[in-house]
Amino acid sequence: MSNPQSTSISCIFRLWWPLAGSWFFMGLELPLVAIVLSRFPHPEIHLAAFGGVVFPLSLIIEAPIIMILSASTALCKDGPAYVLLRNFIWGLGGLLTCLHMGVAFSPLYDLIVVDLLGVPSPIIEPARFGLQIMTPWTLSIGLRRFLQGVVIRTGQTRLIGLGTLVRICLSLSILGCGLWSFSGPGIVVAATAMATGVMVEAGLMYCFARPAIRAVRSQPTVSGLSFGELVSFYVPLAATPLMTLATLPLISAALSRMPLALESLAVWPVLGGLTFVFRSVGFAFQEVVIALSPRREMVLPLQSFAGGLACCTTGLLLCMAVTPLASFWFDVVAGLEPHLSQMAVSGLWIALWLPLFSPWQSFFNGLLVQRGLTKYVTQAVFFYAVGCSAVLGVGLSQGAWAGLFVGLLAVVFGLIVETMWLFKQAFPIYREIR
Repeated sequence: MSNPQSTSISCIFRLWWPLAGSWFFMGLELPLVAIVLSRFPHPEIHLAAFGGVVFPLSLIIEAPIIMILSASTALCKDGPAYVLLRNFIWGLGGLLTCLHMGVAFSPLYDLIVVDLLGVPSPIIEPARFGLQIMTPWTLSIGLRRFLQGVVIRTGQTRLIGLGTLVRICLSLSILGCGLWSFSGPGIVVAATAMATGVMVEAGLMYCFARPAIRAVRSQPTVSGLSFGELVSFYVPLAATPLMTLATLPLISAALSRMPLALESLAVWPVLGGLTFVFRSVGFAFQEVVIALSPRREMVLPLQSFAGGLACCTTGLLLCMAVTPLASFWFDVVAGLEPHLSQMAVSGLWIALWLPLFSPWQSFFNGLLVQRGLTKYVTQAVFFYAVGCSAVLGVGLSQGAWAGLFVGLLAVVFGLIVETMWLFKQAFPIYREIR
């Protein structure tokens, strides 16, 4: 007779691994774009235009729609709820697309990019063109994540991984063809690959999700979800990515004012990209918790899975730190100069704690979102920003430590504060349903 605990863990794993694969593939997309852009003429201009203006602005504009995945997973319980969320995402996505067009096609672009950000003049026009090409990005992301939530509710997460794999393959094809045969600016190829990949993935998700949509719409009406309740549920969630994104320029500004500023700014994205791969599989766990935690018998297995995932990802990164693999990664794969590679290896000993928090935050967030207590998720991100800012402030006032190490310590401390707040708010729910 099978062990119920091991059976539950197997169920969690089957639901989780396609989502983790999707996050992993998404983490590879930007490095691949950077590799291709570096092989076009004037790579420094187009790398700066895409990585410094086009992608960050597109990400900020789409930020309010990112959390629709959690909302869809939690709320799409019946036909009326599905229709309400579908109309909501079309409306919100349309408004944000209009905002994107307003920035990309009007003098507002010059106000933001030239006057506010003060980017160098060679970057301005390539970035403008790239941002215009990225116009369909926001609505496509919103529709894709909404449909993914519906699919997660019916347990068909393998379709999500398949959709992301097709997207990456299409983006790679466009990047490869552009590199082989396109004589124009690299920013055109990069923006076209990103926008087209997301649009095609959204279309695929609609095709994949049709059986799940029929299943949800055939459910008896149980939620009675109103528009006001949806707004109250979603607004705190929408604020969380905006607050998280707001800390990024804060960290960059602090690093630029500390010792070894140039070296720290050069190593920061390389180290961040590496740790994101390990953290991403923990991010994928949140929707699994939202989908399964209403079943009381799944709570303990979910807790065990979170602990195991945290130990595995942190352990793998630790193995990398204590072996020559870390030096190989930073020297050969990332192509850092020897002194920068040595700095990155040292920073990895601080960064290896980052994957530890992701599964636990996903576990606590999932419990809170499933109960509709989304305000606590926003509060936790606020405390992360406060904790991070406090450490950066100490580092700036002392002026004795390299910015890279202060920045990493700030992120670790912020995540500790955020996780503790989430634990405090989610523990009563855990105790009740356990």
